[in-house]
Amino acid sequence: MPKLKTHRGAKKRFKVTATGKIKRRRANKSHLLTGKPSKRTRRLRQATLVSESDFKNIKRLLPYS
Repeated sequence: MPKLKTHRGAKKRFKVTATGKIKRRRANKSHLLTGKPSKRTRRLRQATLVSESDFKNIKRLLPYS
């Protein structure tokens, strides 16, 4: 079977943890931040894990990680 190519966009957006979970950055932190409360923007700084419904599809985009 031939080697699989990694999806380059996914490689830049996701990191795989040591236990095999996938970390992602939170949305809504790029612009229009003045209208969002400080509490919300602080919460958006923390990375989070990919949901179980998306996990299978993203794992397919990152075959060797």
